[in-house]
Amino acid sequence: MEKTWILVANAHRARCFETDGHGDALKELADFIFPHDSSGHEAQAAGGVADVGKGHGRTGHAGTQFEPHVDANAKERHGFARQLAEFLNTGVATRRCERVAMIATPPMLGELKQCLSQAASKALADCVASDLTLYQGAELKRRIHEALQSSA
Repeated sequence: MEKTWILVANAHRARCFETDGHGDALKELADFIFPHDSSGHEAQAAGGVADVGKGHGRTGHAGTQFEPHVDANAKERHGFARQLAEFLNTGVATRRCERVAMIATPPMLGELKQCLSQAASKALADCVASDLTLYQGAELKRRIHEALQSSA
């Protein structure tokens, strides 16, 4: 019985389901919510110390060296994508699933693909650019089925 994990994601929420290919049953394995504090900003790193940017170059002089500008939303999305991809990578590596399908917003889909291990990339059966994170129950099941059928 070949198990497929289906990840439904956007930049703020993701849910992973499992199907065994027989019938249309979807079993929810995990629900991920990107952590934000009440102000909408990402929580600080462990230990309460935020990352400090570089101010001095390798030469040790007081010159200025700045990190390239990265949009805060893109940085947050990449961190969340890494977390989700690690979940999928582990599932494939431990043989809890044989196939992976991803249904996500276009930016998140791109981030997820970059973070997949080689084994998980090989197991990737379907990629669909869509946001289904707001749907529940039978409607979610129907939309997942339609999305995966349209990609085939």
